[in-house]
Order: sequence, then structure tokens, then C-alpha cells
Amino acid sequence: MGDLALVVLAGLPGTGKTTLARRLAAAVPAAYLRIDAIETAVIRCGLARPPVGPIGYAVAHEVAVSTLGAGVSVVADAVNPVAEARQGWRDLASRTEARLVVFETVVADRDEHRRRVIERKPDLDGQSVPTWEQIQASDYLTWDETRDGPRIVVDMIDADEGYRNAIRHLGN
Repeated sequence: MGDLALVVLAGLPGTGKTTLARRLAAAVPAAYLRIDAIETAVIRCGLARPPVGPIGYAVAHEVAVSTLGAGVSVVADAVNPVAEARQGWRDLASRTEARLVVFETVVADRDEHRRRVIERKPDLDGQSVPTWEQIQASDYLTWDETRDGPRIVVDMIDADEGYRNAIRHLGN
């Protein structure tokens, strides 16, 4: 990839965003920005309580701008549940002239998605992960390409196939 890329992962918790983002960051190569890590640090420092809200995204955007400004592509791993979060990445790409690629991860098999959420363990010190009930009750806004911009849906039922699909779209 000759140009700078801003690769944004979106999707409900437990759909494989982190798995895919880590692999893409290594392949691009790119800096890996994980909203969960930012939010966990903010909570650990006593600056907010869950849910953190826009703080994690604001920090990630500033880090992404600085990283892109240093000539390094970025892979951002975030739920992006609302239109404002999705618009923020589009605005950032426009400001930095980075090529924006958005992947929305899904697990098309609802039972498998539920199993993954139930079995998920935090991998960050102090991280809290949502329950299946919290995910079902969340305000995750269904993607609308007119409002939210284009995105590529990646079914992560098979993580290797999901990765291959994403790489094909990135042109690697």
C-alpha cells in the first residue's frame, strides 16, 4: 500500500474486531489503536466510569492524527455504535488525506456470536466486557451507508476466511 491508510473496524462486541484488527495491523503494516485499551486506562485512572462515552474516541482520533502525520498507517479497533463515531473517522480521514477503509465485523450465526460473548474473558487489566444481555440492549445503530458511509461487511464466523476477505479488500 503506497498511501497512508486509516482502517477502521466496527461491529458489536464479540464479532472478532480485535482478532481482525491485530492481523491487519501486522499485514499493512500499521499502528494498532484499540478503543478498549484507551477506555480501560481512562477508567483505571478514575477519569470516567463505564460506559466511557466519547472520551475513548476523542483520544483515539488525536493519536490517529499524530500517527498518520508521522507517516504511519492506522488500524482502529472500535465498536463505532453511533453515527457520530462513524462520522468522526470519515472527518479524520478527510483531514489527514488518508485512504479510509471501514470493515464492519459480524458473526452471522447468532448462537455462535452469543457463545463467543459468554465465553469471552477480559484481556486487559481492569477491562470489563459486556454481557450478551448488555449487547442485546445496546444502542448499536444499524449501519446506513447513506448516513454512515461505505463499509465492507466481514463475517468472522471463520477468522481466517474473514482475514483473507479483508486483505483482498485492502489490496494486499
